[in-house]
Amino acid sequence: MSDATGFALVDKEQGWTSHDVVAKARGVFATRKIGHAGTLDPMATGLLVLGLGRATRLLRFITDQPKEYRAVACLGVGTDTLDADGKEVYRREMAVGRGDVATAMSGFVGSIQQTPPMVSAVKVGGRRLHELARRGEEVERPPRTVRVDRLDLENFEPGPFPKVSIRVVGGSGLYVRVLADDIGRALGGRAHLTALRRVRNGLLRVDGARRIGHLVALRTESRLGEGVLPPAEGLTHLPRVEVMGALARAVCNGRYIAPGTDAEPAGGLVRVMSRGRLLAVYRSRGDELVPEVVLG
Repeated sequence: MSDATGFALVDKEQGWTSHDVVAKARGVFATRKIGHAGTLDPMATGLLVLGLGRATRLLRFITDQPKEYRAVACLGVGTDTLDADGKEVYRREMAVGRGDVATAMSGFVGSIQQTPPMVSAVKVGGRRLHELARRGEEVERPPRTVRVDRLDLENFEPGPFPKVSIRVVGGSGLYVRVLADDIGRALGGRAHLTALRRVRNGLLRVDGARRIGHLVALRTESRLGEGVLPPAEGLTHLPRVEVMGALARAVCNGRYIAPGTDAEPAGGLVRVMSRGRLLAVYRSRGDELVPEVVLG
């Protein structure tokens, strides 16, 4: 088995589930210990951040970061999955213009309520919604508060079923396909996504990601290390605290330490490092730093 520890930035291809990517990556990196920082639907493409080995414990610090998407929605047509993979359940021409869409979108910036789609990994009553949906069941889903930081209308293609291209930046748990349909409803109809691409997760961008086939090729060429981002480089949004000697050994043992830095913790979190290596993530508490995750 591999001892790889770090992050792999994967450019997920259409038709793959996030589970498919993880399963393939386990073979590529020769390890069972792999997780990801946020599911992408099969139709979606783009950045899927994988945690390898001990770095799986660090994924929560990436999952919580804002994610950016580019999406295309078709107004006037609704599907049971809210994307192009689903069965059409609604069709009615929508006589709306660019200004109408922009006005409707403005009401979905900030903290909003979303009802999770039936085809999702959310659990209700201990059961995943997509498992119930496959059996033809539909259950009540309590709405959840999610955050939309930015919502831009980048292109409008008029017609009886207008196409809109949007840029979305939002927090964890946001469903872009639900957002698109909610915008369609606000305009008096329905909508579904025809394309979705995740281009950013925090400071990590799809530009630096590789497709699974590229990772396979790197492994064949004994260059797989090029596809692994060191743990510290995956968490550059966190301020850095440098320690040495006895203090570094104390961090590896999970001891509380004094901050010793003027850096402003991001959400109270800091990277504790020694000679370029990430030892731990600590959280500020009063006049101390206390361990959240220790890699050693």
